[in-house]
Amino acid sequence: MREALAWAAAGRGRVYELFVTDDARHAELVRAAVDAGVPVSPVTDRAAAALSETVTPQGVVAVCSPVDVPLEVASRGARLVAVLHGVSDPGNAGTVVRVADAAGADAVLFAGDTVDPHNGKCVRASTGSVFHLPVARSRSADEVFAACRAAGLRLIAADGYAPEDLVTADLRGDLTRPTAWVFGSEAHGLPDEVVASLDASLKVPIYGGAESLNLATAAAVCLYASARAHRA
Repeated sequence: MREALAWAAAGRGRVYELFVTDDARHAELVRAAVDAGVPVSPVTDRAAAALSETVTPQGVVAVCSPVDVPLEVASRGARLVAVLHGVSDPGNAGTVVRVADAAGADAVLFAGDTVDPHNGKCVRASTGSVFHLPVARSRSADEVFAACRAAGLRLIAADGYAPEDLVTADLRGDLTRPTAWVFGSEAHGLPDEVVASLDASLKVPIYGGAESLNLATAAAVCLYASARAHRA
């Protein structure tokens, strides 16, 4: 909730109201909300659980304006972007937002039939990162890809079946370029036609016996490889 209040204080959105249970742990947060002019309403534990849509609610819920921004705003001037294509699991999507934030990415774009970034589980899995970096979405994946190209970003598919791995590409210097990494669903990956339409495809090398990496881990490896290359 502190991230939401800071996001609103920066003029990037608005927190309309805070609902809290009678818990002394929330006192500092309540004071911060009151100081910011945000209405605070007490609720029962049962009401907080219903509002937060989780089994183990923390007893505080904020009502905020949407976090997403137009595609051109999110991609403008970006050097590193994460694109989620067809990712339906909100926990996975939120974790990738968190990873992108940690890696210093400039934005996360939700493309095609991907879960809504405002989904409660997605927001929780991001641990506040949805308030840290620009998030944009479009049901048209082509629109997202076009916005990336217009911003000068090279579109790279994270594909476990790619003929080349990111270590080779990194050693060659390819990852120093402004990049939009495109990640598909954990169950099915990216469709072949999407991979073929992008500028390149790379796989994370697997040196042990694991069959594959989960979505968030693969995203972390790819995004940090680019982040390191940009800072070298």
